[in-house]
Amino acid sequence: MAQLILNHLTKDFGAKGPGEGGPAVSDVSLTLRKQGFLALLGPSGCGKTTVLRMIAGFEQPTDGSIEFGECRLSDAVRVLPPEKRNMAMVFQSYALWPHMTVAENVGYPLKVRRISGEAWRSRVAEALSLVRLTAYADRRPSALSGGQRQRVALARCLVQQPDIVLLDEPLANLDQHLRKAMEETFRAFHERSSATMIYVTHDQAEAMALATDVAVMSEGKLLQVAPPADIYARPEGRVVGSLIGRGAIVRLRLPEKAGRQLDWPLLQAALAGRRSGHGHAGEGPLSDVLIRPEQVHPDSGGMPMRVLSSVFEGERSALTLALPDGQSLKAYSNKAFCHGTEVPFVISGGWRL
Repeated sequence: MAQLILNHLTKDFGAKGPGEGGPAVSDVSLTLRKQGFLALLGPSGCGKTTVLRMIAGFEQPTDGSIEFGECRLSDAVRVLPPEKRNMAMVFQSYALWPHMTVAENVGYPLKVRRISGEAWRSRVAEALSLVRLTAYADRRPSALSGGQRQRVALARCLVQQPDIVLLDEPLANLDQHLRKAMEETFRAFHERSSATMIYVTHDQAEAMALATDVAVMSEGKLLQVAPPADIYARPEGRVVGSLIGRGAIVRLRLPEKAGRQLDWPLLQAALAGRRSGHGHAGEGPLSDVLIRPEQVHPDSGGMPMRVLSSVFEGERSALTLALPDGQSLKAYSNKAFCHGTEVPFVISGGWRL
């Protein structure tokens, strides 16, 4: 199967007013794994949906190109129309025809391709079976729940046997319970379809749970592309570190020789301004250090930190702690602590951004 490649992709809609200049997408380059599941993650307005629309053929790049195998899909001069790309798109609104049955909605792309009769019925039945909606074939979309409508939209993608499936925040309109259930449906859909999938979301939990790779965007730029575990453990820069997980970013003076993976002796020395094995922590350059809540543990041999808040989350409490210099950390604990209590904590590790 061919790879999808974005080469220095840029989209500039033109300035609309004072302070609104700059391209929506700026110099984005990446190569998608064959049959991979890429999540485009970033805050609203960062350019991720514009990238998706350029891949689909709904927008033309201002500069750069999109290649699929030996075929150039788009550049600043030519655009292959959406209907000539073997792609399928799932929208946030589902985009189902209200006057058609579930089976007719699923089979509509086949009708456009002039596939009918037994071939039509067979492929529609197979697609509905894969999303567990066989019993709903004769119903109208108005008789379905939000999660069922989303599965109809997925079946409509599957029936086309696309090379690439594009998903634009498809779970945004569902409640939390349905979103979790649909994540499993998306994983199964990816395994069975063998298509390359590109999933736009601003929800980092969705991205981490679903994708084989996560691409983080901010202000039109691509900041980092990596598997979920790598991007969680080793984010590049303050923006990626703040978007992924629930960690706190603190400013510490670290010695020049310190690496990026930091241990407790070095962090303790930096917090206390003492000399460590790497040099004098209190006199090094200021660095951004990401510390995850699971790296902060109550320990009698630790450093005293004041509890600013303790929120019960069921199986644990989420704590906000004040460091001696006034900066704050997040921590998890099986024990609740009162506001203002001073408790010794150890930080098992940190990552210099």
